[in-house]
Amino acid sequence: MTPALILASASPARTKLLHDAGIAHRIVVSDVDEDAVTADAGALSPVDTALLLARAKAESVAAGIAEGLVLGCDSVFELAGVAYGKPWEPEVARDRWRMMRGNSGVLHTGHWLIPLAGTGAGDAGAPVGRGAVTSAVVRFEDVTDAEIDAYVATGEPLQVAGAFTIDGLAGAFISGIEGDPHTVVGLSISTLRRLLAHAGVSITDLWARQHEAEPG
Repeated sequence: MTPALILASASPARTKLLHDAGIAHRIVVSDVDEDAVTADAGALSPVDTALLLARAKAESVAAGIAEGLVLGCDSVFELAGVAYGKPWEPEVARDRWRMMRGNSGVLHTGHWLIPLAGTGAGDAGAPVGRGAVTSAVVRFEDVTDAEIDAYVATGEPLQVAGAFTIDGLAGAFISGIEGDPHTVVGLSISTLRRLLAHAGVSITDLWARQHEAEPG
């Protein structure tokens, strides 16, 4: 029987991506303190930060689960060589957008997959995870102050890396993407396919689980 995929993320965008791709999964949210993890790690590149946080989330959830495949993800936005996470506060998001408008940045998404007991790859001893980072260039429209204020007022940018989403209201403010667009949403499905293959699981088997779970 194909093992269950557990997504260690509360992100609605990530779970929608998996659902739309026909990938059966369940959600177990990690209790990782992102600020504490990055502070303990010291100076890291945006790419390394994304992978570190994805691994921390996967390991946190895997510690409380007996079997299955645990996937952790985290996104970091890089603008002019500086890494940015979630802005949280409206004024921070507003300032971020003033920097981003008319410019381009890179969205890095880290993925970490841990195969536990029952997956074959996780049966030989302590589970060993594998990770990967995918990156995509995002180009922004030269939006006005009024547009920025209206967007920030919706609350959408406050809890997402880089203060924007391409699958929401900010789609109107993005002029182009170079790379896998799923990366910008927060989970690269093709990267997940490769990580699953390393664990001895075909992504098409997770399609089968999805169909089995559907009524009718």
